Amino acid sequence: MPMNMRLADFIQAEIEPILQDWEEFAKTILPAKNMGKTGLRNNSRNMLLVIANDLDSYQSESEQAAKSKGRGPKDGVKSWAVSHGGERQSSGFSIMETVSEFRALRASVVSHWTKAYPIITGQQLEDLTRFHEAIDQAVAESLEQYATVREMDTRLFGAILVASPDPIYVLDLEGRFVYANQATADLFALEPEAILGKSTFDLGFSFASDFQHNLEKVIADQSIYRGKFVHTFASGQGERFEYLLAPVLDEHRNTEATVCISRDITEQAIAEEKIWHSAHHDILTGLPNRRLFLDRLEQEVKQAKRDRLPLAVLFLDLDDFKVVNDSLGHDVGDRLLSEMAKRLTDCVRENDTVARLGGDEFTVILTGAKHRQDVEFVAQKILDALAIPFDIAQQLVQISVSIGITFYPQDASSPFALLKAADQVMYKAKKSGSNQMCFFDTSDQHFGL
Repeated sequence: MPMNMRLADFIQAEIEPILQDWEEFAKTILPAKNMGKTGLRNNSRNMLLVIANDLDSYQSESEQAAKSKGRGPKDGVKSWAVSHGGERQSSGFSIMETVSEFRALRASVVSHWTKAYPIITGQQLEDLTRFHEAIDQAVAESLEQYATVREMDTRLFGAILVASPDPIYVLDLEGRFVYANQATADLFALEPEAILGKSTFDLGFSFASDFQHNLEKVIADQSIYRGKFVHTFASGQGERFEYLLAPVLDEHRNTEATVCISRDITEQAIAEEKIWHSAHHDILTGLPNRRLFLDRLEQEVKQAKRDRLPLAVLFLDLDDFKVVNDSLGHDVGDRLLSEMAKRLTDCVRENDTVARLGGDEFTVILTGAKHRQDVEFVAQKILDALAIPFDIAQQLVQISVSIGITFYPQDASSPFALLKAADQVMYKAKKSGSNQMCFFDTSDQHFGL
C-alpha cells in the first residue's frame, strides 16, 4: 500500500473490510434487524463514499472550524445524514443507537487506517482530522432531523389521541393511569385529573381483576393481548367493550408502561347475538331448535361421562295435533304450541333443556337424573300440566302427549342413539293410548339401538 495514500483513496480501496466490521456491529442493534442486511450495508456504503468525496474537496479554515462544531454549510439539498436521521427515527432507533452507527463507522475506518499506517504525518494527519469533522457534521445533521421527525410524530400522535373516538390510555407497571385521552374521560364520566394515578380497582370497575391479570401478562411477556369486558360506566355509554393491551418499551427493550385501546362493541355484540339466537332457536316458541338441542345434548353427554353421572332424554309428541289444526285453524295451532312450550319449561329446572325439534315434536334433557322415579315424576308433571285445557281464542283446547324416555349411559352411549331410542319408545307410548310415558328397556333392543 503506498506510503503517502490519502484517506479518501484508502476508504474507497478498503471499503469492503470496513463494511464487514460495520455489519458485525449492526447485529447488536435490535431495530436494525428489521431493516435488512442490504439496506444497512447500502446506507453505510453511502456514508463512506460521501465522506471520501468530502475529504477530496477544498475546505477553508472557517469551514473546517464550523464543521468541527457540527455547523457545516448546507446547500439546501437533503443530505445522506438528514435522510439517515429521519429513517432511523421511523425505524424505532433510539438516539443512542442512531449515534452509535457513526461511532462504529468512525472506529472501523480509524482501526483499518492505523493498522495500515501506524505512523501518520502531514497530509494524512490532516485527512484524519477532516474525517472526524465530517463524522461530527453528519452526527449533527442526523440528530437534527431525528429530533424534527420525532417532534412531528409526537404532535401527530397527540392529535390522533385527542381526536380519537376510542378511549386510549397508558398505565404504569403497577396498573395506574398515567395518561387518558378525552374519550376515556368522557366514558368514565371523570375529569382526567381524577383518573391519573388511579387503577381500575381504585375506580371500582367490575372487570378490574381480569384486566389486571392480563396487564401483568403483557408486561411480563412483552406480548399483545386482545380481550373483552362487560361493564356499565357512570356515563351510561355502552356495556360491552373489546380492548387491546400492548407494551411500551424503553431504549433498552424493557417494558416501561402499557397502552390500552378500547372500543364500544355493544351494538355489534347485540346484533351478533340476535343473529345467533335466530339461527339456534325456534321462531314460534323461542325454545332451542333441533340444531341447538343436538349441540347441547352432545355437550351434556360429554359432561355426564366426565362426572360419571346419568342423564335422561324425553321425546314428546302431541296426540292428534293435526285434528286441532284442521278443526280450529293453524293460528290456533301455533298459539297452542307456544303456550305448551311455556308449560313445558315450567315443569323442569333452569339448567335442564327444553327444545322444539319441529312440528309438534319436543325434547327435554334432564341432567343428573340419578333415579328413575325422579324422571318419572317430571314426566308425569308434564303429562298433568299439558292435560289442563288451554284457553285460546276464547275457547278451551284439550290436548294430550306421548313421552318416550331413555337414560345415559345404560340405554345408549351416544347422543344420536339416545335421541333415536327416545323417539322409538315414544311411539310405543303412543300405541298404549294418549297421555302416556314409556321407558326404554331391554325388550326394545330389536329397534337396533
